Amino acid sequence: MLLERYLESLGSKAIAEALDLDGPRPALIRPTQDAKFGDFQINGAMPLAKELRKPPRELAQPIAEALAGIDAIEKAEVAGPGFVNIHLAPAWIGAKLTDALRDTERDGVPAVADVSKIVIDFSSPNIAKQMHVGHLRSTIIGDAIARILSFMGHEVIRDNHIGDWGTQFGLLIVGMREWGDETALQSDPIKELERVYKLASERAGKDDDFAGRARAELAKLQSGDQRNLELWKHFVEVSRGSLDALYAELDVSFDLWLGESAYHDALPGIVDDLLERGIAREDDGAVCVFWGEIDGAPKSLRKQKTPFIIRKKDGAFLYSTTDIATVQHRKRQLHADRALYVVDNRQSLHFQQLFAVMSLLDADMQLEHIGFGTVLGKDGKPLRTRDASGEVITLASLLQEAKDRARQRIDEGISEGRLRVQPEEIDEVSRQVGIGAVKYADLRQNRLSDYQFDWDKMISFQGNAGPYLQYAYARCASIFAKGGLDMDAISGSATITLDTRAEQTLGKHLLRFADVVYQAGATSQPHLICEHLYELARAFNGFYAECPVLDADGPTRESRLGLTALTARQIRRGLGLVGIGVVDRM
Repeated sequence: MLLERYLESLGSKAIAEALDLDGPRPALIRPTQDAKFGDFQINGAMPLAKELRKPPRELAQPIAEALAGIDAIEKAEVAGPGFVNIHLAPAWIGAKLTDALRDTERDGVPAVADVSKIVIDFSSPNIAKQMHVGHLRSTIIGDAIARILSFMGHEVIRDNHIGDWGTQFGLLIVGMREWGDETALQSDPIKELERVYKLASERAGKDDDFAGRARAELAKLQSGDQRNLELWKHFVEVSRGSLDALYAELDVSFDLWLGESAYHDALPGIVDDLLERGIAREDDGAVCVFWGEIDGAPKSLRKQKTPFIIRKKDGAFLYSTTDIATVQHRKRQLHADRALYVVDNRQSLHFQQLFAVMSLLDADMQLEHIGFGTVLGKDGKPLRTRDASGEVITLASLLQEAKDRARQRIDEGISEGRLRVQPEEIDEVSRQVGIGAVKYADLRQNRLSDYQFDWDKMISFQGNAGPYLQYAYARCASIFAKGGLDMDAISGSATITLDTRAEQTLGKHLLRFADVVYQAGATSQPHLICEHLYELARAFNGFYAECPVLDADGPTRESRLGLTALTARQIRRGLGLVGIGVVDRM
């Protein structure tokens, strides 16, 4: 159940009836800032004061009286200049939580009524290059958004728009023929391709003849030369193997891998179309969009002096051209309603211009740039993608360090008696905790903000960190294991009642889960789910400290087991929605 939507409906109806209006008016429901004043606040009397020529408090009183007779509301009272604070009824909350407990498929989260087909463009590494720490945010934010929207019921297409076409392949073709080692290419393809590319790039900078040969091989590739195409396909194939292994480690998957090469044949037609429509024009041999010359261009771009280049004067196409072709493909072939581009904030101008071009081309499709901030080191500066020797800090090495650090913390916890992990489970628990910690440290931040990468805070079993939530789930699971009970069986039989303050606090957190999921999906902000889970874990720990579960009797025991089961399921579901796994014992 979507709680705020339901309360908005109740409040709107109460306002219309209490004030004898000819139709519903917005209740303007908001959570209260302080729980001692209630659970939600209705502000709908405030904007009606001028219309009805009465003080807001005078309007708020009959609204409060109308709300007080509703099953969901225990108490409604006027506060401040004319707010109505409402306290939810514990019996009603318990009934709704019992419904959610029975709903093992969706945990009380309804599917959307209006399904959209949504393409999510994320990760997008370059072929023949290792993924480094700079690829982390796009990959895990995009995956989380895809999981959330898919769970809500939308048809989601995950597209990895890889960089698999361009200047580097001319250098690689010549370089592989000059210095390539097929055995090394098979055993460690990315390392070998990077070695060859570095040699070829250095040689091209000093040797004009070599650079000319690379350009000629690129031209042959792009014109369909069979030998070069076979070599290019080989580069892509071996690179994909390395990428697939890394994505498997991250538990990230894609439906499509349509890189730049997929749109190469469409690019000349796009340039011709833009020229014919007068959207672009030639300038010194290049084809560009000059925003100041276009009627209907967004105001934000009209003073933009740098044009949007569609084709360079040497005839080469750019990301801009490929991105136009990509949007057209997603609309015409995939029939998508929306496309989300999970790319860092530095590319905001590019996407602003791309979306403006697509509007001029009448692309009937909702396009959105899902930007994000920068990962910072302990010095407050952008996290380096290369070490002191100049070598790239790969994403694979970062994930390995995360697993190693997690194992060290787990070993310490076992030796101190704080953690209980079986020897045969340590590797898997270390993997789940380490990689989950890296993901959670990123995803708990508002994606628009920069954040500081800190290993010590990241892999912590206390505070707002991934291992803390995984430990909270394991604690829930341990209650059932200790009692020899089946969580699923309890979910089908227990009736939840909320008699103590700790139970009510936990119950109110559990009741908000569907709203949080919907808000996270609507705003592409996974951190809202992380915030909910952290507060839920804290509420559960308070409940666990004050309310015996296995030692309680009769219906109270069943109810508390139901609360524990629903808490475990929400933590597991919520972490799963942001791509983080759980373990049953820790």
